[in-house]
Amino acid sequence: MSRFPSLFALLGISLVGWLGVIDRRAHSAEKPNVLFIAVDDLNDWVHHLGGHPQTITPQIDALAARGVTFYNAHCAAPSCNPSRAALMTGVRPATSGVYVNSTDWRPIINQVDSIPMHFAKHGYDTAGAGKIYHGGFDRDSDWQRYAHKKGKEAAPAPGHNDGVGGIRFAPTNIGDAEMGDYATVDWCIEQLNQPHDKPFFLACGLHKPHMAWNVPQKYYDMYPLDKIVLPKVLDTDLDDVPPSGVKMARPEGDHKAIIDSGRYKEAVQGYLAAITFADAMVGRMIAALDASPHKNNTVIVLWGDHGWHLGEKLHWRKFSLWEEATRAPLIFVAPGVTQAGGVCRQPVDFMSIYPTLADLCGLPIPKHVEGPSLRPLLLDPAAAWPHVALTTWGRNNHAIRTDRRRYIRYANGEEELYDEQGDPQEWTNLAGRPEHAALKSQLAQHLPQINKPEGGDKPQDAPPQPAKSKVKGKKQAKRAKKLIQATTTVKPTE
Repeated sequence: MSRFPSLFALLGISLVGWLGVIDRRAHSAEKPNVLFIAVDDLNDWVHHLGGHPQTITPQIDALAARGVTFYNAHCAAPSCNPSRAALMTGVRPATSGVYVNSTDWRPIINQVDSIPMHFAKHGYDTAGAGKIYHGGFDRDSDWQRYAHKKGKEAAPAPGHNDGVGGIRFAPTNIGDAEMGDYATVDWCIEQLNQPHDKPFFLACGLHKPHMAWNVPQKYYDMYPLDKIVLPKVLDTDLDDVPPSGVKMARPEGDHKAIIDSGRYKEAVQGYLAAITFADAMVGRMIAALDASPHKNNTVIVLWGDHGWHLGEKLHWRKFSLWEEATRAPLIFVAPGVTQAGGVCRQPVDFMSIYPTLADLCGLPIPKHVEGPSLRPLLLDPAAAWPHVALTTWGRNNHAIRTDRRRYIRYANGEEELYDEQGDPQEWTNLAGRPEHAALKSQLAQHLPQINKPEGGDKPQDAPPQPAKSKVKGKKQAKRAKKLIQATTTVKPTE
């Protein structure tokens, strides 16, 4: 009889060990992977968003059909560096003081965990490639593995003029496989197909449709020049816009150059072609995920870092607080949470990406993160939503977007107000009408109470940065003085 207790004890120990293995596997299964796709300078000219009637984006549209697409999603800042710094760290531009491309965000927002750092601390394998942070201000220490874009920018095909002034567009005579974004996707697919003993966070940063819009000829051929539809532009659109807004628009710059050149359709063709190329790269990434064992246990989020004007309000590029500059795609596919074909029209901004990913993956949401989780809207896209979308461009210049209104207030107190349902082109500024005084006061309650100076608090104990970035930072710092005007209105820089 003495052997029976030992046998039961042995069986008990084995059972506990076996159950422990099951529990660890179950725990691992409860933590979904994350595929994080960033697309640079992609505005609402995606077919399912209806920003342009001719856009060909079957891959992004198919992804949107699998989950929830946010029809009224907006960036934290209409420029690469402040938008990405805010999205990745959870700290808004007004809180950090990172407003423009020339500000090195790293020594300023250095006391909080970025998205990949947070996931790594909670057991995730983190890897990324391409453009996630703004070029020159990358922080590879955020990742366990990171690959920068390979290859040089594609050159225009022989015989093609590379655009008008700073608006660069032309087909290139190389193929898809020679493009930098192709190499980025290749690397991400390699990471996806590696053995994984823990959940992964994989970021794929596509550079196109950022300029130059030099993509293979076949994408230009999809948009015959004689059939190009131009954006709706009102020549008198800036007549009721205050001086701060006109200064942002710079109608005497890119727009005048494009009109004078007679190449407006060519420029639009170039942007459309670059979007469709980017769409093809998204398709490659999603196809690889679908062919992998991770298809049913991976949260997918796709976002464009901000919008882009192509003549609307007599303005080109981003760098403004109007709809075209702030609106961009945002798609979530979350197994077990989202239903196929969900469309949410509530106003959201990209500060919600960080907390939403943490929420979906069962991680705590850091206290510093300045945005609500979108999980309620992923479960029910029509759910009540008490929040607005907030975009900042330069110190104390903000836009508030609700389901129907856009309210802009500049640092010097100048205002704009638009009815997005009755006036989606934002042709009529209602801010001066007395009947809207109460509405403006209500919307102003959502403006940031903190507006840090450019560059933030400039901590003296910031960690040293690579020498290459320091050099680039010095060059960009010289340009920064030209960016901030007396009203803190900001001029563009790529």
